[in-house]
Amino acid sequence: METKEAARRLETDEKQGLTSQMAAERLVQKGRNELAETDGKKSLFWRFLAQFDDFMILLLLGAAVVSVVISRLSGENDVLDAVMILGIVVLNAALGLFQESKAEKALEALKKMAAPHARVIRDGIVREIPAAEVVPGDLLLLETGDAVCADGRVVESRSLKTEESALTGEALPVEKTSVGGLPEETATGDRKNMVLAGGYVVYGKGKVLVTATGMETEMGRIAAMLSHTSDSMTPLQKKLEQTGKQLGIGALAICALIFCMGILQEKPPFSMFMTAVSLAVAAIPEGLPAIVTIVLAMGTSRMSEKHTIVRRLSAVETLGGAQVICSDKTGTLTQNRMQVTTWTDYSHREPKNEDLRETVANLFALCNDCNVSDGNLQGEPTEKALGEYAQSTGIDFAALRRDMPRVGEIPFSSARKRMTTLHKTEDGWISVTKGAPDILLEKCAFCMEGSGQVPFDSRRKSMARMVNGEMAAQALRVVAVAFRQWSEKPPLTEEALERNLVFAGMAGMVDPPRPEVKEAVHLCRQAGIRPVMITGDHVLTAEAIGRELGIYQKGDCAVTGAELDKMSDKELETAAETCTVFARVAPEHKVRIVQAFQKRGNVVAMTGDGVNDAPALKTADIGCAMGKSGTEVAKGASDLILTDDNFATIVEAVREGRGIYDNIRKAVHFLLSSNIGEILTIFVAMLLGWVAPLLPIQLLWVNLVTDSLPAIALGMEPAEENIMERPPRKKTGSLFGDGLGGRILLEGVMIGVLALLAFGIGHVYFDQEDGYAVGRTMAFAVLSLSQLVHAFNMRGEGSLGKLPFCSNKWLLMAFVVGATLQCVVIMMPPLAGIFQVVPLNGEQWLLTAALALAPLPLVELEKAVWHPKQK
Repeated sequence: METKEAARRLETDEKQGLTSQMAAERLVQKGRNELAETDGKKSLFWRFLAQFDDFMILLLLGAAVVSVVISRLSGENDVLDAVMILGIVVLNAALGLFQESKAEKALEALKKMAAPHARVIRDGIVREIPAAEVVPGDLLLLETGDAVCADGRVVESRSLKTEESALTGEALPVEKTSVGGLPEETATGDRKNMVLAGGYVVYGKGKVLVTATGMETEMGRIAAMLSHTSDSMTPLQKKLEQTGKQLGIGALAICALIFCMGILQEKPPFSMFMTAVSLAVAAIPEGLPAIVTIVLAMGTSRMSEKHTIVRRLSAVETLGGAQVICSDKTGTLTQNRMQVTTWTDYSHREPKNEDLRETVANLFALCNDCNVSDGNLQGEPTEKALGEYAQSTGIDFAALRRDMPRVGEIPFSSARKRMTTLHKTEDGWISVTKGAPDILLEKCAFCMEGSGQVPFDSRRKSMARMVNGEMAAQALRVVAVAFRQWSEKPPLTEEALERNLVFAGMAGMVDPPRPEVKEAVHLCRQAGIRPVMITGDHVLTAEAIGRELGIYQKGDCAVTGAELDKMSDKELETAAETCTVFARVAPEHKVRIVQAFQKRGNVVAMTGDGVNDAPALKTADIGCAMGKSGTEVAKGASDLILTDDNFATIVEAVREGRGIYDNIRKAVHFLLSSNIGEILTIFVAMLLGWVAPLLPIQLLWVNLVTDSLPAIALGMEPAEENIMERPPRKKTGSLFGDGLGGRILLEGVMIGVLALLAFGIGHVYFDQEDGYAVGRTMAFAVLSLSQLVHAFNMRGEGSLGKLPFCSNKWLLMAFVVGATLQCVVIMMPPLAGIFQVVPLNGEQWLLTAALALAPLPLVELEKAVWHPKQK
């Protein structure tokens, strides 16, 4: 089918595109340009039922059934335990559903922020829209680095090449043209006049008429035949789930031992069975992965407010351990606001020859991708700066482009470091090439001198290199321009257009460093993180800017791409020890640079924006794509997207990542120490031959009130002030490192001893003969309240007195709610009867409060011994 026929069938205009109204109507008719989730989204009811798909919950439900059966067989008809167990199970499921929904909403919001965009022509105007809103009939504009978001017919191609291996299995780029119709039986990989969703542009530009979107694309048809469920758990969550299972096996063994001990001590089997089951449920940290998900989701939501979109939750775990940050210079370390401050021919600064100046300005205006709207230039910063320089000489862009129209081009790429355009003139053709001076010098056989041309011999080239070096040493970005005139139209190839050129001149542009970067670099070094600059600029330019920002310091070395090519991997690994600047680097070098740092045991963050940066972004431990200048391919390969393209944002993300990881450790620390305390309370009592200090229903209540809420609240804890003064976490470091495992055990023993002490005091001093009501009530209250108090100890490694009391309002709320509910259960008669507790008098409450507050001074003492430097 011819292109015109395709446009007619899709009722669209090949130049103006769809109208906004037609696009809106088609979006309703055809649906969003997205692949349907094969698993579908579960309803609220099924998600609620899914909360019961857990071994511990099923164990509780089984215990409730056994409780009813035994009660009926004994003729007591006392189903209170069963009712309470069911109530707590349902409440736990509701809380789990709430937590899951909250985390899902946060992650869905992040997913929307990271969604790709597309440029289309509608109403004759170029618009940027979410890729999900592209509809059949749209005119889609593509350029290097763009992800192809829909199937479409190529209307215009300027050296357009796409990579479609995801669909065809062919790894080599496919050249796309606007040739006429092909037979319907043409294989997918041979459709040279079509682009396919799921591919991406590796070279050139093009305009495409969208023919299919969403599930109607080739990619959609493949997706419809597949059914897969992605594993959304992060490595840390998997590790914690495994840890939880191991602890669970241990806890079940202890519970079985407690049951057997109770039977040997001739205690009621049913009572011991319920105690063992309740203790197993309370002791096993089955909620650990869920808590981690919530902490990660809330943390990444905060990061999004600071210009960082997290695409993969696992990156947050790695982020806090970053030891090396490899950053692009332009736009990340600098403002990407170029301005031409000087120009020169091959040998002089600011030549006085006006003819040459006009020639150079004309060439920069011709070989330029800026769009002109009402006299204003719009485009990439380098292009805009050169265009504005041309305008400052009095050049009329519209008139020049009308008189010398572009008839072809070889686009710029980071590997070539140059671009070439071909233009029709009154008496023939002219090709214009601009790019890095050291690259262009080798392509030139002549140069402009005054108003004429002379051979570009070795002496003159040496002078040009010297001038280029002088400008680069002043932190100027230098772009050279050359040309060649033709009497007949030449082939549109590098070999034809980019040889025997006439060197015209060079422009020096200043790109000021971002004002906040110098402080961010200082913060990096203070935090034990090594900043490294990677740039395509001249090495002298890179060194000058690196020195200004504090990246390139005394004793550091700079390596160029040419030098890197000559190095073995081992030599590069050695050089990485002192190298902080890599200049004249191509994207393919970045993978080797990242690997060199990784081989030295470093956790590496890498920034990138181009399509060729994708391999390096994937290789790095943390790939950071640019939100403004980044291509969709780079964003797709990244772990994080920096929406403001700013180096300081990476450093802030590292701070946030460290804080999130700290908070996960705090939540895990709290949950496990509390669980160990609960196990020891029952286990030690059984060893001593005592009655159970806590009843099954009381254990379940403690598990519900004092575990989940404080753990989630600890996930909201603000980062500690000294968090960026610590060295990075070791790559192989354990979550339980730095003595955390020992502290968890010690604090678990502390909580267990306090609960047993409360039981002993209550029973010996206050209980009537053969009664345990006061002892159990005090043990119940101390266990619950001491855990709530203990949560405050988790806020920091140092003394609690150094932390602002009200900085974590969520923890205060969790404490107030938990303590209030605990008091209500003890003091309100209906509930007191259910939980088999009795009201406490003033003296008993004072003793209870004293024991419950004991974790504060005891853990302060422990911190002084464990972390004396942070006291």
